[in-house]
Amino acid sequence: MSTPSSAQWWSSAVFYQVYPRSFADSNGDGVGDLDGLVAGLDYLQLLGIDAIWINPVTVSPMADHGYDVSDPRDIDPLFGGMAALERLIAAAHRRGIKITMDVVPNHTSSAHPWFQAALTAGTGSAARDRYFFRDGRGPNGSLPPNNWESVFGGPAWTRVTEPDGSPGQWYLHLFDAEQPDLNWENPDIFDDFEKTLRFWLERGVDGFRIDVAHGMAKPPGLPDTLDHAQVLRHTDDDPRFNHPNVHAIHRDIRTVINDYPGAVTIGEVWVHDNARWAQYLRADELHLGFNFRLTRTDFDATEIHDAIQNSLAAAAIESAVPTWTLANHDVGREVTRYGGGQIGLRRARAMAMVMLALPGAVFLYNGQELGLPDVELPDEVLQDPTWERSGHTERGRDGCRVPIPWSGNAPPFGFSTRPDTWLPMPDQWAAVTVEKQLDDPASTLSFFRHALQLRRERAEFDGGDFEWLTAPRDVLMFRRSDGLVCVLNAGDRGLTLPAGEPLLASSPLLDGVLPPDAAAWLV
Repeated sequence: MSTPSSAQWWSSAVFYQVYPRSFADSNGDGVGDLDGLVAGLDYLQLLGIDAIWINPVTVSPMADHGYDVSDPRDIDPLFGGMAALERLIAAAHRRGIKITMDVVPNHTSSAHPWFQAALTAGTGSAARDRYFFRDGRGPNGSLPPNNWESVFGGPAWTRVTEPDGSPGQWYLHLFDAEQPDLNWENPDIFDDFEKTLRFWLERGVDGFRIDVAHGMAKPPGLPDTLDHAQVLRHTDDDPRFNHPNVHAIHRDIRTVINDYPGAVTIGEVWVHDNARWAQYLRADELHLGFNFRLTRTDFDATEIHDAIQNSLAAAAIESAVPTWTLANHDVGREVTRYGGGQIGLRRARAMAMVMLALPGAVFLYNGQELGLPDVELPDEVLQDPTWERSGHTERGRDGCRVPIPWSGNAPPFGFSTRPDTWLPMPDQWAAVTVEKQLDDPASTLSFFRHALQLRRERAEFDGGDFEWLTAPRDVLMFRRSDGLVCVLNAGDRGLTLPAGEPLLASSPLLDGVLPPDAAAWLV
């Protein structure tokens, strides 16, 4: 199988996702910020990444930790304000590191001036047309306009009180009630979004991760969905998402981005069908689309093979660059998914090698390089809106968002000078701090540094062609066109490696035998 080659910087880049609340706190308030990220740039340069993707840092009431944006063209004081972002861009560029930002086009905060104006303006107003305000069904409009549910749980509609004090219309929010969906049929929406894109690009940002990139267009009439939606899940035929009109929006976005050579757009596209996913990667739409297949795959050779095969096939439909990720702020950490403890860590290191050996762009999630697991948090500290909206049946995503440990033997492990961080850090992380792992050549951090260095410096990683090799059951083996061979042993017994010089193994080899739950690179 052949994948496209490209001279664009992002075509084989290693992106490092920074959840800014959890990377490093510079001012002692217990919440990470942009100056904390600036202070960590030397560490990221040492790690060997090419670009940073920053989760939302624009002005927000923080009902959904920044994905409820009230001013898309300013930086929230919580993260240091505009001056802090300017310092970050300059410092990152001096180190050859690109900066990409989250943008949130599907919805605004309910505190956004537009939504506040819509509440005041009343039924039928131009201000309400920027959102989805609808009359209710049933007696006196007391029932929601349709049966859609929020991704976070509960109904996707909230009823407002009209300016005269009477029960009024309902507004649509596919996420939290404080995140009303925008009506992209209204030309005001794109006009304002274009201003946002240009505002950041002209300040040196190198591109954007587009939140819910498959969600902006809604079907005419907002018909009922036939199936009961799961919290934090949806299918390709869910009318709430993936409507064909979304592609016209992406073409309009691309016309803006094309004015800034070298800028990249990366879409969060939760679409499973290969052909429908590939439509977002057409030459006049997104540059990259997140591929989540490996985040939904068990540590099973057949499942992993199928996920990779489908991912490459989907990208090839539009000659797009493949992307790979094992974890992010929404899906949880792979150490826990693969069984937790030492077995989960061994498997996570092995899968990192598989991912880094594949052609295309790679996304690491902050703390992944330390081998961090998800954290079992007590109920009283949970902050994800999913916890409340699901009636305390879904714990949400906080467990993978705990601040990362930098140094010392007790919380907050150098993350902050304040002991009570925004989410509590577990005592056992004393063993996995950056400080300890930097000094240990056998640590997961040292392993990632070595793997990224090889990927960056060795010519064997350059070729776009990809070939599956015949392998025993429970083993995965493939070769890149310039000679790199990657072997994954997902079985329960040792595997004698094929001929070749070992470059790196995720667990120690014994007389050329790759142990279970391990991977190796050979040339």
